[in-house]
Amino acid sequence: MSASPAVAHEPLDLVALSRDAAEAAKKLVAEATRRVRTKVLSPEGKVDAAKFEAEQHAAHGLAWLAVYGEAVKELAGYAARLQEAGKLGETESLLVKIGIGEYLDQMFGGIPMSQGEMVRPVGSLGLSAKELLQFRTDAVEAAIATGNTPENRAALVAKIREGSGSATIGDSGLDEDMEAIRTEMRRFGKAEVVEKAQEWHRENAYIPMEIIEKMAELGVFGLTIPEEYGGMGLPKISMCVVSEELSRAYIGVGSLGTRSEIAAELILCGGTEEQKQRFLPRIASGEILPTAVFTEPNTGSDLASLRTKAVKDGDVWKISGNKTWITHPVRADIMTVLVRTKPEEKGHKGLSMLIAEKPRGDDANPFPVEGLSGGEIEVLGYRGMKEFELAFENFVVPASNLLGEVEGKGFAQLMQTFESARIQTAARAIGVAQSALDIGLRYAEERIQFGKALVNFPRVADKLAMMAVEINIARQLTYFSAREKDEGKRCDLEAGMAKLLGARVAWAAADNALQIHGGNGFALEYTISRVLCDARILSIFEGAAEIQAQVIARRLLEQ
Repeated sequence: MSASPAVAHEPLDLVALSRDAAEAAKKLVAEATRRVRTKVLSPEGKVDAAKFEAEQHAAHGLAWLAVYGEAVKELAGYAARLQEAGKLGETESLLVKIGIGEYLDQMFGGIPMSQGEMVRPVGSLGLSAKELLQFRTDAVEAAIATGNTPENRAALVAKIREGSGSATIGDSGLDEDMEAIRTEMRRFGKAEVVEKAQEWHRENAYIPMEIIEKMAELGVFGLTIPEEYGGMGLPKISMCVVSEELSRAYIGVGSLGTRSEIAAELILCGGTEEQKQRFLPRIASGEILPTAVFTEPNTGSDLASLRTKAVKDGDVWKISGNKTWITHPVRADIMTVLVRTKPEEKGHKGLSMLIAEKPRGDDANPFPVEGLSGGEIEVLGYRGMKEFELAFENFVVPASNLLGEVEGKGFAQLMQTFESARIQTAARAIGVAQSALDIGLRYAEERIQFGKALVNFPRVADKLAMMAVEINIARQLTYFSAREKDEGKRCDLEAGMAKLLGARVAWAAADNALQIHGGNGFALEYTISRVLCDARILSIFEGAAEIQAQVIARRLLEQ
């Protein structure tokens, strides 16, 4: 989308104000971190597990406060970059002003961790009202006062309607190459997916293989795989754009690439050269479809408690045990399976990763191989690939398929993939949120009530405005984490923040878009009913929101 003409003298003021407000937010987060540390650290200066659990509300609240602080920083950076490039127009300025004003207001007044849980710096995080005032600088006051106003929201909705059909609302901040990829993926999604997704969802049908084959032709499965292994060798930020646009069409299609991304990352980071040569080119081309087989019944995020075992028998491993919530296992050709190969080693140390090959199945014969069976888990949304519970009984895997040909490294190998997986999940969330905004805006413009279109009622328009604002915030946070990853920096904190916020933004957007539909939104024939179901999973998989907040809080407190 081309930027709107810049408003004379305003961009410089906005950039300076945003920068100063972001600095004040950073200091508030630092002080809140110090206060929570006093509640959870042991005398030796380490996080005390019992204290940390007892103070979970404060710790998780700190995580959310830090996410908001990071979001404000990234909005300020976004404004500065666009100003330097001459692209900070009216739409972009409104997105920044409303976003920074609203997020600062919540940082000082109360952040919703969930529908019924609020974190407030006064009370929750140990600051008094008087102490809080020192962080509420003139820049913060000005940003709040001039940010999320009725006039700004109305002006933003006018710009949204004016640019209806554009790839993004406002300039994304990415270069022309990335926007060219976006255009190609959006064209594919609109031509091949959007009109069919509701039918696939309603019928609980697999995404047709011809769609997967076209995705392979577009290079979706080999985006970030190095060229020497048959991929395109593109940066992680390209993965964000592709995941975002495909998920905008249908989260099931957007999530197909996640399977390949996780498997490729595992093999790239932990595999032998022979394993890389054998598997990566075929993953990149779409010749083989992978699935991740990690979770077990009754373990969830507690991977250290995994019980599925693999026993060495000559030149093979034999897997026995149960796995659950496995996505797209029937049509997968390889499974990356986390197993316990050293039963004498408790916790993470006894875990290893196997690359288990299998023939493709179908609905009639899901698992045409000895030692593997399973049953489908029927789900509300996130369909098109199908979820299964799997049972392994002496399932045979060649010894050469032990990842890296080394035992006991499975958990560490898996941890190496979490940054990319969470960045991609954040991008999928942005796509789902954008889909909700697209659908909500179209309905609000078409639906006439009391003699005028719904979009002309302020509270309907306000919902649309805040969807656009939060989508932009989540997008900038996600792109920042991807840039950090591309630069070889540790970014588990940033990726976790992007995922945590993105999931909530997607749910809020879907819920508000359904509300705009009124009773029609509750009808299965309307697309928004499906998008709502799809959005709900995002705060659960790849680390539930509570686990994500836990991880973020520990990182902050241990720094």
